[in-house]
Amino acid sequence: MQLQALVALLALLSAVNANERHARLARRQNAAPTPSPSGSLSSNSSLASAAQTSASSSPPSTASASPVPTTPVGTDIPPLSQITSGMPTPSTLPVTATYPPGATPPISGAPTLPSPFVFVGSDWPPQDQIAPTTSAEVSEWMEELDGFNVPDIPPTADGSCVGDPVAAADAANRGWWTCGGYTRDTDITACPDKLTWGVSFDDGPGFYSEELLDYLSSKNLTSTFFVVGSRVVERPQVLVEEYMAGHEIAVHTWSHRPLTMLTTEQVVAELGYTRKAIKQVLGVTPTLMRPPFGDIDDRVRAISLAMGMVPVIWTRTPSGLTFDTNDWKVPGGVVTGPQSFATFESILSNATILNTGFVVLEHDLYAQTVDLAIGYTLPAAMSFNPSLTLDSIGHCNHIPATNLYRESNLNTTFPYVNSSSGDPSVPSGSGGPSASSKTGGATQDAAIPMAVIVASLFAAVGSLLM
Repeated sequence: MQLQALVALLALLSAVNANERHARLARRQNAAPTPSPSGSLSSNSSLASAAQTSASSSPPSTASASPVPTTPVGTDIPPLSQITSGMPTPSTLPVTATYPPGATPPISGAPTLPSPFVFVGSDWPPQDQIAPTTSAEVSEWMEELDGFNVPDIPPTADGSCVGDPVAAADAANRGWWTCGGYTRDTDITACPDKLTWGVSFDDGPGFYSEELLDYLSSKNLTSTFFVVGSRVVERPQVLVEEYMAGHEIAVHTWSHRPLTMLTTEQVVAELGYTRKAIKQVLGVTPTLMRPPFGDIDDRVRAISLAMGMVPVIWTRTPSGLTFDTNDWKVPGGVVTGPQSFATFESILSNATILNTGFVVLEHDLYAQTVDLAIGYTLPAAMSFNPSLTLDSIGHCNHIPATNLYRESNLNTTFPYVNSSSGDPSVPSGSGGPSASSKTGGATQDAAIPMAVIVASLFAAVGSLLM
């Protein structure tokens, strides 16, 4: 019993340290606004990067937001003005649903739930530290890169534009999202259908994820959860509940570091240990991932694809507006709850002029971010005019649920064939030509992006094989 108590205490302290690290990150990031070489401003979702152009600059629009109450009626959510870094810490909810080993998940062909996860420290890297690369497991995972053309792009200094001006000047050639919003056809950055919001939450499972799960269930909504390996091994029961409730589970690295600053071996370790943690808890291996801070380039893309995971980023318009609510900056005291919500309202206004749907960055690690979601952003979206469809990212991209996990995936072309570009026309193992460069993840009065078309083709093939 004493050992169990000690393990629980260590887990709690680790989570507190992680929360504080994220809060420090938000404060650091607000300190050094610097224009990127592309002429737009660099992403506000990278370490110490410049504050970018946000979605707060609303274009002319006929959209209208239905009023959201200052204090949500019938809930414990605080008034919007009180959602700040200094707000009282609310109590947490216990796991409300438990599932026995052998329980059948809501994914056709997926294995039944394994035995309950038991954390053994020697099996894992130190939590919230860059995963080490010296284990036999990492060597085995490195072999997954064989036959792929992983570009010989040197790591950035710290994942930020201001921290590595030489890399920033070469952002277009690198396909570096952080500096200029460069994406490739293999990235998922939007939902294909106009006025569809691909809902997602990052950095959990957190101490307040249960409240979010209860709310999503009450509204019959599903989301994609991009989970951090260090949090998965702390709160495995929450991950089980997310998965069994029909939400999509995806990889968000072990320690939440900017991936472009890491060596290839470190990127493999970060993805591999998170993948391993999810597999041990759920019995399945996700085929989607999101790079922390959106920090990805062609090298990181190739590694991710070689390991069977498709990158997912949030929407960026052609003019450079990124759909980041900045909710993660509230715990750090960089912005307030009202400011974050105002950013979200501007995101909704900008979404109406896109020719596609959109993906928004939100988080479930903090009390503040969960309160903003269930008290304000989700209700605002559900009452928005014109009406929006709220959906998980894989489903909104018409990807069959079976394709989202390696164990149930019958589609041999998804995530992608064995090439760094993900172009289905490139023969397996050839490396092939580089994917075309593009900026932005959604179109404004333009054709549907190639990523959407590719996702639709994968969905069609998957449906034939199911």
